[in-house]
Amino acid sequence: MTSANILERKWIEQIRQEVLQTQQPAACWEECVYSRPVEYRTFLSLSEEMRRDERCMGVMLREKLKSLRFRSLPGEPLVGRLGPSEGVTPELMQAAKRHFSQPETPWGISIGQSGHCAPDYGRLLAAGLDGLRKSVEDCRRNSPIPLHDNMLAALDGMEAMIANAALAAEAADNLELAALCRRLVHHAPQTTHEALQLILFTQIAIEKGEYAYLINPGRLDRLLAPFLPAADHERLVEQIACLYLTLNANCPSGLAYGTMIGGDIPANEVSYACLEAARLSRLAYPTVGVCVNDDTPQDLLELAVSIVAEGNPNPAFFGDKTIRRGLESYGVPTAESGDYINSTCVEITPCGKSNVYVASPYFNLNQLLLDAMDKEHASYDDLIASFQRRLAAKIKEESKINANYRQDRATRMRRPLQSLLTHDCLERGLDIECGGARYNWIECSFVGLANLVDSLFIIKKAVYEEKRLSLMDLRHQCETDFHDAEALRREFLAKYPKYGQGQPEVDSLISPIISFIRKELEKYRFSPGNSPWIPGTFCWIQHQVLGAQTCATPDGRAAGFPFADGAGPAQGRETCGPTTAIRSVTSWNHSPLVGGSAFNMKFSKSSLATPEAREKLLALIRAFIQMGGFETQINVVDADTLIEADRHPEAYPSLLVRIGGYSDYFARISPEMRKEIIMRTQSEL
Repeated sequence: MTSANILERKWIEQIRQEVLQTQQPAACWEECVYSRPVEYRTFLSLSEEMRRDERCMGVMLREKLKSLRFRSLPGEPLVGRLGPSEGVTPELMQAAKRHFSQPETPWGISIGQSGHCAPDYGRLLAAGLDGLRKSVEDCRRNSPIPLHDNMLAALDGMEAMIANAALAAEAADNLELAALCRRLVHHAPQTTHEALQLILFTQIAIEKGEYAYLINPGRLDRLLAPFLPAADHERLVEQIACLYLTLNANCPSGLAYGTMIGGDIPANEVSYACLEAARLSRLAYPTVGVCVNDDTPQDLLELAVSIVAEGNPNPAFFGDKTIRRGLESYGVPTAESGDYINSTCVEITPCGKSNVYVASPYFNLNQLLLDAMDKEHASYDDLIASFQRRLAAKIKEESKINANYRQDRATRMRRPLQSLLTHDCLERGLDIECGGARYNWIECSFVGLANLVDSLFIIKKAVYEEKRLSLMDLRHQCETDFHDAEALRREFLAKYPKYGQGQPEVDSLISPIISFIRKELEKYRFSPGNSPWIPGTFCWIQHQVLGAQTCATPDGRAAGFPFADGAGPAQGRETCGPTTAIRSVTSWNHSPLVGGSAFNMKFSKSSLATPEAREKLLALIRAFIQMGGFETQINVVDADTLIEADRHPEAYPSLLVRIGGYSDYFARISPEMRKEIIMRTQSEL
């Protein structure tokens, strides 16, 4: 069976079109978080004593999983697309929302990050559900605690959920799939097909049952390696594509999932199948992160680049050596440091061992600089000192917020299924929210790095060296969006060197900023486990959100315009070509940025039309990785197409673009974000 044969399967296009036509925006998830009707109905049925007991969480989870219903199409190789739960009315949803949103409610809605990880699927695939049950029962027999009861309730719920899925497959005449599901209730998987189905069931159960959002499918080429060779490679591609399609069908748009391949294990047929499946599914989720090092096979990279050249931005390229060095600097043993995941966009967390908060919070670097421009500082160094004091104060303020989140979660939240699949919760006898996970650090992100550096250079030159205007004059121009000085703004944009143009006097300003950030974050540790606070520069959509809240900046950026995203230059400023931009971006150490960092490149489709051009792009990617780059992602779309899609978004519903670490549909992003992407420098090869 060829890829063309797979494309003839009607279910693929049916699901694609369903996602493109009916997928809801990310904001609708807030309603899901606060409206928990099944849990509310279950809570009301319990005794007063049980309502105060943490085992209440296990009972509510079990009933939630039992309530899940599924949809299946003829020929669909996995079952996982969710349908509406039975017996849920608008009135019940509103009552549940009122109940769980009250701060005094035991086991109510807790705040802070959740999910953004890959569970320990390896343990699950090796043992199966019955094997996990035996492990819990053995611990319970020796020293029973509520955690064990909750875990057993979670497994009961999963079994019921899988039985519901089998019924959906049966109703679609997928009888072999229904039988496969029923085998998984009591038997560990024996094939790649069974393993993929169990991974999908687990992802759904944790995400929908425990509201731990953006649970990733993990590193599939590692997880499926024990089941190789697959009986049929094309069927394997089809099954992985179905997994991808199901992630899209069950999740709103504007978010992100990640899976990874390669790195410190030899590539296998699953590595290639994961990329081929992205070519088939052609939707926003997931990013397929290729972990690149000196041993990465050339043909694997060639496959990834060929998919990118078609205009599919989902393959992304991660610097394996850089990321591992960063993880090891935060205490991850060398033997474990290769088993990491891009937890959603580009944030990195260890697989199967993490309760890591990501993007907590996003810091607006440029607003802090503007705040520091509050008087005529005697020197550039005085201004830098003022900026650093404000940044340090903001970091301190946010540290208290994160600490409160952690305390609230330990008091009001339990996640027994995620705990069962996270080292070392069962071994420690602690829920993931109470310190059971091996890694409990917090990751934060600093937005607008390139604008900050370019602004500092303008201030250093124009204010303190050339004395063209005072600092307060410059602040006035920023506050008024250069209303009476448009020529000056354009001069700041065009006449002064910028980050991304290979200018050491600009590029050298970044390292001191990153060093200061690291030093300040190191002052704060979090419960549980005296866990560190780890920086990143990735943005998701926050470069647009924070940019919209911020007046003009000294670098010439207009008021309200999005900041630069990630580690790359600001929009349109890498005017000396991609090679020079790479030299600037890798002129400083990326390895501490385990919280995530991205470098966007953009090329026209015509520039990658030949094998020779694609070879050049591959060489650029290798150079970026070898020079210490963290991650690069590539948009391949002609500027004229973007302009036309901006004018008529309804005509381009499936046009995918890379944003700030994730992919989204161009037609669905904000007008400001569309303009930002159009303004990014388009390079030629």
